[in-house]
Amino acid sequence: MGLFIGPLTNMMKHLNLKPIMVKELPLQSPSLLSFIKQFAALLVLGSTLHLAHADGNLDDEGERRARTAGASLIGQPGPVAVLETIDGTKIDLAELYGKKPVYLKFWATWCVPCRQQMPGFEQLQQAMGDKVQVIAVNTGFSDDIASIRAYRKEHRLTMPVVIDDGSLAADLNLRVTPQQVVIGRDGLISHIGHLDDQALHTALERAVSEQTASASRSEINTAPKAPQFAVGDTVNDLNIETLDGNQVRLGKGDKPRALVFFAPWCESYLEESRPETSQACLRIRKDVDSLMGQVDMEWLGVSSGLWVSASDLRDYKNTTPTTLPLALDEQDELFRAFAIRDIPTVVLLDAQGRVANILKPQDDNLVEAVKALH
Repeated sequence: MGLFIGPLTNMMKHLNLKPIMVKELPLQSPSLLSFIKQFAALLVLGSTLHLAHADGNLDDEGERRARTAGASLIGQPGPVAVLETIDGTKIDLAELYGKKPVYLKFWATWCVPCRQQMPGFEQLQQAMGDKVQVIAVNTGFSDDIASIRAYRKEHRLTMPVVIDDGSLAADLNLRVTPQQVVIGRDGLISHIGHLDDQALHTALERAVSEQTASASRSEINTAPKAPQFAVGDTVNDLNIETLDGNQVRLGKGDKPRALVFFAPWCESYLEESRPETSQACLRIRKDVDSLMGQVDMEWLGVSSGLWVSASDLRDYKNTTPTTLPLALDEQDELFRAFAIRDIPTVVLLDAQGRVANILKPQDDNLVEAVKALH
């Protein structure tokens, strides 16, 4: 309540509400009832202002994270990728460079600021779609095609919609949703941000007005594809550092190992927009904590880098009842190595380093799968 005291006092003065001594008034006093109603209204207003302030802070933090992650990409060639829309149309980004600017917006159906920005996004498509190739890039992270189609219909989106497999996010250092990426007519990245703000609009207007030569295909960014491991494959050349600074090498070891892929915001943030996913994250956390005291194997929680920093993960560790060792997969390299697109997912490795099982969010047989390793 401390955050509201100053604002509420100022609002009372502005609205000419004078403090009264409640103990001097009978419970049914009209003055008391009137004051209670007005004060209740102020509480609601104060709460609204507080939430708006919190949203503003989140917007600023999202912009900071997007710009920090994208700083090294500004002025660099855009990615080479052939994207397929949910309607089956192919879009070759490299073919657009030199002809038309490209505007990519990463988003997710469960993302609150994405939903807030969608009307403006469609307005940009209507205003600039003939001059800029606008593409709505769903992150493919804990999303599904049915939800994406329903979302497109709900928001009446007319630009092409594609679903990323994680490779485009890797090329463009995705850290938040939404994340805006503007690639100029020359094929060079000119803007990366989180907000639908003046900086974005200026970048788009500049991209449209510039008349520049095409970037050669050999100059354009081509990130090497990381190996992917499926059930039966032997894992090698993978390692990650835990929050405690310990290096974990994945492969042949003395014991079987369980990798729990998750995000610390899963249980809380998705509680309303993706309740099934939220409950699955809660169920897996509790099952893992129970199994860690019963089964002799190595355990590691691997957090996505989407909307997660090392500080965020430490806060989660300090405020959540779990003993699971944690590591931040900041660039989602391990997520891509095991083709993880949904959380929570548990990857089980046997003592030889082979992938024995990959359990998806809907799978509820973790206990049986772990015991089968012994």
